[in-house]
Amino acid sequence: MSNSSSITQFLLLPFTDTRELQLLRFWLFLGIYLAALLGNGLIIITIACDQHLHTPMYFFLLNLSVIDLGYISTTVPKPMANFLWNTRAISYTECAAQVFLFVFLAAIEYSILTIMAYDRYVAICKPLHYGTLLGSRACVHMAAAAWATGFLYSLLHTANTFSLPLCKGNAVDQFFCEIPQILKLSCSDTYLREVWVLVISFSVAFGCFVFIFFSYVQIFKAVLRIPSEQGRHKAFSMCLPHLAVVSLFVSTIIFSHLKPPSISSPSLDLVVSVLYSVVPPAVNPLIYSMRNKEIKDSVWQLMNGCFMKQ
Repeated sequence: MSNSSSITQFLLLPFTDTRELQLLRFWLFLGIYLAALLGNGLIIITIACDQHLHTPMYFFLLNLSVIDLGYISTTVPKPMANFLWNTRAISYTECAAQVFLFVFLAAIEYSILTIMAYDRYVAICKPLHYGTLLGSRACVHMAAAAWATGFLYSLLHTANTFSLPLCKGNAVDQFFCEIPQILKLSCSDTYLREVWVLVISFSVAFGCFVFIFFSYVQIFKAVLRIPSEQGRHKAFSMCLPHLAVVSLFVSTIIFSHLKPPSISSPSLDLVVSVLYSVVPPAVNPLIYSMRNKEIKDSVWQLMNGCFMKQ
């Protein structure tokens, strides 16, 4: 391949050449995908139908579940189809669309998680100002800003990545189109443009991380000052699911992009990419439902209502 204009398709990383293992991975991915659809779908329907859950915290959780559905639907169906039909191909257009959607949804998810940290901070540290600082209009504006920022961020990344000349073949060492793997196919010094975009992106992401960190420092200080054990337990129950989701999402992405080259390998890269692109959307609903009594009660009421109608 002499340049990107001659590339009509990319070849994704084959997990294995053994047909039986390909089918095994198809069923594994299908199980994770269905779990993510079921868990996030239940949360979306529950929050939408239960008037008691029409609060800022659950509004942002609904956004997170919608994002997770799109997030896992961007990366998983294509490798599943490849496993089933024993192929590696993905068209140039599909690859570009996958990059755009993946970055778009990842950026929004990180933004929503940052906003949710602010929501928990206000709820615990400034409860008397909660209704003022997080009114319905403010929540809609923050969510809209997160979605708009994700769109612009993704557009910038995608345009920069696919404007580079690609002359090192068309084999992407990943099960989905990932920007770092596509950059490896470039042989032009213009990749520095993407490096600068990555530097700016890292600075913004680090700023959000610092905001989340210091929010939780203030939250834990406030929680420890609560005199009753029941009050502390309730406050921790509100915060721990969000903290667990943030830790899973951020730690896997940081490790994926900042791990030392000495420990890098195709198999390790594959495992880490599964951890940050496939596992969180499937696990997030479980984390929130396990620690949130209101969600569990609403889900049971919804399911019982459906069974009663039948």
